[in-house]
Amino acid sequence: MHATQVSAYARTVRKESGGPGLLLAHGGGGSVESNFGPVLDALAVGHSVVGIDYPGTGATPRATQPLELDDLADQLVAAADAEGLERFAVLGYSLGGNVAVRIAARYPRRVTALVLTASFARADHRLGLITDLWAELARRGEVELLARLLVPLTLSRQALEGMTGEQVEEVVRATAASFPPGGGDHAALVKGADLRADLARIDVPALVIATTADLLASLEGQRELADSLPGARWAELATGHLPFVERPGEWAELITGFLAGTAAERG
Repeated sequence: MHATQVSAYARTVRKESGGPGLLLAHGGGGSVESNFGPVLDALAVGHSVVGIDYPGTGATPRATQPLELDDLADQLVAAADAEGLERFAVLGYSLGGNVAVRIAARYPRRVTALVLTASFARADHRLGLITDLWAELARRGEVELLARLLVPLTLSRQALEGMTGEQVEEVVRATAASFPPGGGDHAALVKGADLRADLARIDVPALVIATTADLLASLEGQRELADSLPGARWAELATGHLPFVERPGEWAELITGFLAGTAAERG
C-alpha cells in the first residue's frame, strides 16, 4: 500500500491515435477533466494520453495520510505502465508541474520531453501563505470563502473585470460547488515545495509556458522555473492561472507544436 493509502487512482486514457505517450499531471484542486478537458481532444490527435486524478478528486478516493509528491509521480508512471507506455512526454499544470518534474528526475530514461504551465520551481512565501489559507478553509468546509479567495487569484484581471457583478457571483458559486474533497490536501502539498535540485539534473527538451497575467503562480516564480531547468524554452500566454478557461486553443497549440518539434528532432 502506498503512503497516501489510496486503493485505486482514477485514470483517463485516450490512445486512439496510437501516437507517442503523453502523461497529464493536473493542478491542485483540479482533475484531469477540469484542467485538461478543453484541450484533451487536441492532445489526443497525435498522442496516447494517460492521466490520473489525485486523491480526493475525480473518481479517486481521498487519502488517509498526507500526500507525497513521490507517490503522485510514481502513480502516474504506474498508469503509463498499465497502458503499455514505455516512454512519454509529461505535461504538468500548476502543482502538476512539480509532479512532472519529479517524474523526470525519478525516471530520466523514460521521459522524452516536459511541458510545464503556470508552475514554479519553489513555493515562495507568498504562495506558501496562500496555500496555507486554502488548506485551512478547505479543512473547515468554508468553500464560499475559499472561492472568494481563489477566483481573483486564478482569473486574469481582464477576464474578471469583463464580467458583470452578477456574473462574478455566479463564478464564485460555481467555483465553490466544484471544490473536490481532496483539494485542501493538494494545496498542503505546495507548502515548502522546492524542485530546484531536481530541475538542475534534468536533461530533456522542456518548454515552460508562462501565464503572464497569473496572480497565483507569479511570473517571477515561473521565470525562476525556466532558469532552473537547463535549456528550457520559454513561451508566454496572456492569461491568468486558468489557461484552459481563458486561452485553451492557444495553450493546446503551444503544447502540440513543441511536442511535434521535439519528436521531429528525435526522429
